[in-house]
Amino acid sequence: MDISVVVPLYNEEESISELFSWIKRVMDDHGFSYEVIFISDGSTDKSWQVIEQLGKENVAVRGIKFRRNYGKSPALYCGFKESQGDVVITMDADLQDSPEEIPALYQMIMKDRYDLVSGWKKKRFDPVFTKNLPSKLFNATARKISGIKLHDFNCGLKAYKNEVVKNIEVYGEMHRYIPFLAKNAGYTRIGEKVVSHQARKYGNSKFGFARFINGYLDLLSLWFISRFGVKPMHFFGVAGSIMFLLGLLSVVAVGANKLFAIIQGVRAPLVTDSPYFYLAMLAMVLGTQFFVTGFLGELISRNAAERNNYHIERTHNIEHI
Repeated sequence: MDISVVVPLYNEEESISELFSWIKRVMDDHGFSYEVIFISDGSTDKSWQVIEQLGKENVAVRGIKFRRNYGKSPALYCGFKESQGDVVITMDADLQDSPEEIPALYQMIMKDRYDLVSGWKKKRFDPVFTKNLPSKLFNATARKISGIKLHDFNCGLKAYKNEVVKNIEVYGEMHRYIPFLAKNAGYTRIGEKVVSHQARKYGNSKFGFARFINGYLDLLSLWFISRFGVKPMHFFGVAGSIMFLLGLLSVVAVGANKLFAIIQGVRAPLVTDSPYFYLAMLAMVLGTQFFVTGFLGELISRNAAERNNYHIERTHNIEHI
């Protein structure tokens, strides 16, 4: 099979049929063998009924229905698991991603030998202050930390070599950083293509401003795990050594201060007389505890057996999952 199109969605009943017709027309025009995997992420509208009807009319349509809303990353994880095409294309279901881009993306994977190609919505139709500006800041930070020169990490329109999606694990809300995950897995041929961005035709965006805050937290977490996940002592050892050295210097300074006071024949001041002593101790203890707790929690999460156990209510044209 040439292409698997993976489409995660949440309450997009108005656009699903139109999107599939558009995908089908492009595939037929270029003679691709294909499948379209729709993942209904706990939709509460008629999205699943639409997917089932499309599946009855065309065997290329496959569907997965989550019992509740888990998020885009779990939807992609399950879609990747079932994909059979040589090239896997991901796109959103809101018609803002154009299927007309699929042939060029396919060629970049198969002919130009990229492992992954990310879309770049150079001209966007999103609100400037609530989406465009925060997105630019977010992408600049992601480029700096990951070392991957992409303009739009969060673009839903991407193309992958099948081998890539089978060897990376998308969990939590890490769908924003799939290029980073791929790079960490050894897939370094990462390209970019300017793609068209359509204005939303139906409904409203399902993502709030909180995604930018969560995005930064996930980025820091991924950076930390990629740098120190298998060698935590390189981080904690250095940090501990610095803290120990500062503590030693502080003790020497306090001792010298007391010795100087004794030589002068005055009463030596108590260290505990200064409120800054307690504030400094509290900050050091709490900071260390918080960071260690977060680090251990991330390690436990990545190694938990039930991490990607999602309760799927029904499937369509899916033999097993």
